[in-house]
Amino acid sequence: MIRLERDGALWVVTLDRPDKANSLTREMLEELAKIAEAAAEDAQVLVLTGAGRVFSAGADLDEARAGLATSPLWERLSGAIAGAPILTIAALNGTLAGGAMGMALACDLRIAVAEAKFFYPVMKLGFLPQPSDPKRLAALVGPARAKMILMAGQKVRAEEARDWGLVDRIVEGDVVDAARELAADALAARPEHVAGIKGLI
Repeated sequence: MIRLERDGALWVVTLDRPDKANSLTREMLEELAKIAEAAAEDAQVLVLTGAGRVFSAGADLDEARAGLATSPLWERLSGAIAGAPILTIAALNGTLAGGAMGMALACDLRIAVAEAKFFYPVMKLGFLPQPSDPKRLAALVGPARAKMILMAGQKVRAEEARDWGLVDRIVEGDVVDAARELAADALAARPEHVAGIKGLI
């Protein structure tokens, strides 16, 4: 359910459960966290994407009800992505929802197809978001817009998400190809140069 393709220092991770809108199980989260931790040591660019028309609907609902919604695995994953001294790109092939928002918020760049929508229905579902997600979201879009998503339950379309700063670019065509183009300079640089610039920012 998780595919990893390594092309030298470029790692592309695909959530591959399209029949379930790439909803995330505990097993998938553990595998993603391990990959992100390994990428911090061995990659220069990490790209996250999904199979099909949805990036991820968030937690698998059955597993969420069984405790996955409050698992520390979400923080482990987003922390590993945010802390990696490499370029990380969320190549959003479609809608991004719920807890899956955390891994995208932790990335350095977020690009999306025009059809993508963004929502995080924690208020409706009765769960708290993972601790780092509201802070990262507010840092990108501001406190009021973070509340629009987390408290007012708004679904944000790609164009509005770009205007808010949640998405950096809307792309036509293959979103992974677009991510590869963005990765080119980092892949051509020395790893310590990539890490140094990211550290300065």
